[in-house]
Amino acid sequence: MENLMGFIVNAALLGVGLAMDAFSVSLANGLNDPRMSRKRMCLIAGTFAGFQFLMPMVGWFCVHTVVTYFNAFRTLIPWIAMILLGYIGGKMILEGLHAASGSEETSGRVSGKDLILQGIATSIDALSVGFTIAEYNAASAFFASLIIAVVTFVICIAGLLIGRKAGTALSGKASIFGGVILIVIGIRIFLGR
Repeated sequence: MENLMGFIVNAALLGVGLAMDAFSVSLANGLNDPRMSRKRMCLIAGTFAGFQFLMPMVGWFCVHTVVTYFNAFRTLIPWIAMILLGYIGGKMILEGLHAASGSEETSGRVSGKDLILQGIATSIDALSVGFTIAEYNAASAFFASLIIAVVTFVICIAGLLIGRKAGTALSGKASIFGGVILIVIGIRIFLGR
C-alpha cells in the first residue's frame, strides 16, 4: 500500500511539473476566447491531457526499443517546441493587432490545427519522461501516464477558467497578450527553463 501511494504521489507530482506549459497555454487560450463554452474547455484540456498521456508512453516505448534514435531526437525537442509555440503565438499577436485596427472581427477560438500544434509543443518534453519511467513495466508506465493526463486536465481547466475571466477584463488586447505568453513559453523551453 505504501509503495502504491508513493507511486501515485510521484506520478501526480510529475504531472504537475509537466502540465505547467499546458497551463500557461490554456491561460492564453482562455484570454483569447473569453466566451469559451464548457464543452470547448473540455476539448482543449482533453487534448493537452491526451498528449501528456501519449508522450511519456512514446518515450517509454523508445527506451525499450529504439533508444539510440530517441537520444538523437532529444536535442531537437527544445527547437520544435519553440518553433511551434512561436508560430502559434505570432499568429495570435497578428490576429489581435488586426482586430485592434478594426479591420475585421476575429473569433478568438483556437483552430483544431493550432490546438494539435499546442498539444505537441507543450508535451514534447514529456517524451523524456519515458526515461524516468523506463524501469516500470508496461502497466505501471500506462498508469503513471494516465495520472499525468488527469492532473494535466485539471490544471488546464483551471488555466482556461482563469484566462477566460481575465480575457473578459482585457477584451481586445487579450489575443496579443496570449500570443506573447506563448512566445515566452517557447523561448523558455528552448533556453532550458
